[in-house]
Amino acid sequence: MANAKVTKLYHPHPDALAVISALSDPIIVVAANGDITYANPAAEQFFDTSALLLGRQRLDDLAPFGSPLLALVDQVRENGYGVSEYGVELGTPKAGLRAVDIQVSPISESPGFIVIHLDERSVAAKIDRQLTHRGAARSVTGMAMILAHEVKNPLSGIRGAAQLLEQNASQADRELTRLICDEADRICALVDRMEVFSDKRPVPRGPVNIHQVLEHVRKVAQAGFAKQIRFAENYDPSLPPVLGDRDQLIQVFLNLIKNAAEAAPAQGGEIVLTTAYRHGVRLAVGGSAHRVHLPLEVSVQDNGSGVPEDLMPHLFDPFVTTKPNGTGLGLALVAKIIGDHGGVIECESKERRTVFHVRLPVQAAKPV
Repeated sequence: MANAKVTKLYHPHPDALAVISALSDPIIVVAANGDITYANPAAEQFFDTSALLLGRQRLDDLAPFGSPLLALVDQVRENGYGVSEYGVELGTPKAGLRAVDIQVSPISESPGFIVIHLDERSVAAKIDRQLTHRGAARSVTGMAMILAHEVKNPLSGIRGAAQLLEQNASQADRELTRLICDEADRICALVDRMEVFSDKRPVPRGPVNIHQVLEHVRKVAQAGFAKQIRFAENYDPSLPPVLGDRDQLIQVFLNLIKNAAEAAPAQGGEIVLTTAYRHGVRLAVGGSAHRVHLPLEVSVQDNGSGVPEDLMPHLFDPFVTTKPNGTGLGLALVAKIIGDHGGVIECESKERRTVFHVRLPVQAAKPV
């Protein structure tokens, strides 16, 4: 009788095994020939199959032909580095069709073995929020157009009438007419800020050096509102150009750094600017099978008290703010600009560490 083919099993270190077993996200390990050699309890629950039965199957038994999971595994084997894909519709025989984020990485100390991490919650939920933010921005667009016509014109009349009254008014009455003019100007300024949302012109895009943008914004900040803040830069000098508009990107990062400076403590405030190239990061476009490659990541981190947990789901919605005198339009505008650039913005926050991650497309290389 011919000997049965035996696959070398992957045995995690006992300490690592305890950690992996405690994770709520499914983790499986696949050998070079496609055999599944390890599955944590969360993977058993996800695939509705015991680890013993999973260990008798191959990866292509779980994922049908043409599955993006198989394509990612092939990509990792070919290139030798980890890849991620967000918002994937993964179909399995027992679990059915489920939206997940997939991270696939080689195990360096065990050549030929690959670890697969599935996540049903994290970035996919954030992408859904991106669509919500854009919908909210569209609501502000409509409101801005109405305000521009129905509010600014009457305000001009009110202000003009107050100026006429001021000419023959007493000193006490002049204070009241001046108050009318000042409040009319304040409302007009707010409407002007909202009118930015109604600009539907296509974004003029071209190659932009993101480090030049960040350095320009840092100099502006340190010369003004962030004089007492210590800046640290962790830049990847090999980054390719961003595909975008320089002035709008300056507006985005000036807003983010201003928020970070205001959140940082008066003594010991610090802002960390980081750039990185994330290989293999792709995001699903809602309503289509198209996936956008957003490898360039820019992060703005501060050591402030953090964002209140109840505000996190609505952070990029218009009129949501933690500032006593804030309008709540800054981050909504940031989300709109990043969305117009085809990118996404995310935030993670806890005490002494709040980070805004901006992911953007790069300028495609011109064919030779």
